[in-house]
Amino acid sequence: MKAGKATTTLDKAATHDTTMPLLNSMYSEFKELSKKKPDAAVSKSKINIANRLLTRVRTVLDDEESIDFLDLLDEDDVPQVSDVTLILSQYVAAMESFHEKHHGWDGLVHRWFT
Repeated sequence: MKAGKATTTLDKAATHDTTMPLLNSMYSEFKELSKKKPDAAVSKSKINIANRLLTRVRTVLDDEESIDFLDLLDEDDVPQVSDVTLILSQYVAAMESFHEKHHGWDGLVHRWFT
């Protein structure tokens, strides 16, 4: 193991690899929509889709300090597009930090440290 790299589980590494492209895609979509209609309300079905993904992402981050700052979307509050964009950006940052902390060069290949 390379000095300075923390270890994680194979399950968390696999979940990260599965969810990160989906999270990036969702964030990009909301970011573009936020440029056009930042104050628009987000439908309950979109909130449910986002929360389903964010719930899975939280399983990767459950031991990270950043988890205390990551909220799910409140469907009763009917968030605006700009609110969703902000929350998604926080999840993206937390997942990128997780990747930086647990993934890297071992002298032969780039890999997860488990």
